[in-house]
Amino acid sequence: MTQSKYRWFVVGVFFVFMLLHQTDRLLIGPLTTPIMAEFKINRAQMGFVTSGALLVNAIFYPVWGYLFDRYARAKLLALASFLWGATTWLSAIAPTYPAFVASRASTGVDDSSYPGLYSLVTDYFIPKVRGRVYGLLELTAPLGFLLGTLLGLLLGGVIGWRGVFYFTGALGMLVAVVIFFGVREPVRGQSEPEMADLAHVTTVKFDWNAAKGLFGKRSLQILFIQGFFGVFPWNVITYWFFNYLETERGYEQNAVFMTMVVAVLVLAIGYPLGGWLGDLAFKRTPRGRALVAMTGVLMGALLFFITMNIPEQKQGLFLVMLALSALFIPIAAPNVVSTVYDVTLPEVRSTALSVQYFIESSGAALAPGIAGLIADQSTLKTAFLLICISTWLLCGLFFALVAYFVPKDVDTLRGQMRRRAEEQASQSGA
Repeated sequence: MTQSKYRWFVVGVFFVFMLLHQTDRLLIGPLTTPIMAEFKINRAQMGFVTSGALLVNAIFYPVWGYLFDRYARAKLLALASFLWGATTWLSAIAPTYPAFVASRASTGVDDSSYPGLYSLVTDYFIPKVRGRVYGLLELTAPLGFLLGTLLGLLLGGVIGWRGVFYFTGALGMLVAVVIFFGVREPVRGQSEPEMADLAHVTTVKFDWNAAKGLFGKRSLQILFIQGFFGVFPWNVITYWFFNYLETERGYEQNAVFMTMVVAVLVLAIGYPLGGWLGDLAFKRTPRGRALVAMTGVLMGALLFFITMNIPEQKQGLFLVMLALSALFIPIAAPNVVSTVYDVTLPEVRSTALSVQYFIESSGAALAPGIAGLIADQSTLKTAFLLICISTWLLCGLFFALVAYFVPKDVDTLRGQMRRRAEEQASQSGA
């Protein structure tokens, strides 16, 4: 297999890993009712099941980030897939509610392994095309949501919720084997343009000074702050939108399901579209990705505001505008990952993205509760408008600031890589 074909094989393996992993994570939603019935628990107690996994997920981001930058990423990702399968099986055999909470919390350990995956894939693709690759991989979030819903609804009534977890846990074990034997560890930084003419690229290991230097980059500082607020709309919508359609727009169960299916499918298109547009813009200017992200969140804010003010009886128009809004909402996502990697050294990229995701996890934990408080005092519509519109506008400002500062940080990285290439070339010549 040629190097060009092999890199797409790697992307394919990790696409399957992320798709099935997201499916397993999101299965808890459609399986909530039978789980509550078996353990005889209320909604608040069920909420702690998800909260525990989110907390563990956040804690392990910096741990995985360090490990991925220090050791072989491919083998660690195989371990993460094995942990996904093992902890899901623990959930399936949990005999009591406390045991189930603990076992589901343990599933958060592998949930924070994605920075290493993105870092590994980055070393197979040059900077100018990375956005579309990240966008393709991020398709797995909405598709996993749909697949998880279908599996929960179709298999849950046949083999029970424990049987579903046994099934998805087995898939995790299988994917672990494929990653362990099928994915080779690339040299860190081998795909950087400055390394193209070198016969042999020497890998550079994790360095604490380089890691500390991440917090001195102005573009990263702003992206980190943006990350805290940027996840608010997504988590509020995914947590409360089903309830909003049922209670405030009067939708029947089938109408709710079809509306969300259409919205999620269009949302899925937005990820690769955002990555592709970001790559095109980046070829013209280092500000390109940030400008595309800014346009995406501002257009999303405008269209979502219009959508939420459509009268309840106009379901067709509401669906069309909701789909248009969904197209723009994810456009920023692949460009955030690309920008983080555009300004960071190869040996600390997992750490950089882990910091980004750790901060995002903090915002994710707060968003649904804040929306619930606002909804109790007013309506869910008001909560959506206040939280989503305000944070998208704020993120638009943050992306504008990133666009202003990022050229300097990109130039700094390119200079570092040129010096590194010259040193390796001289060492090879000697």
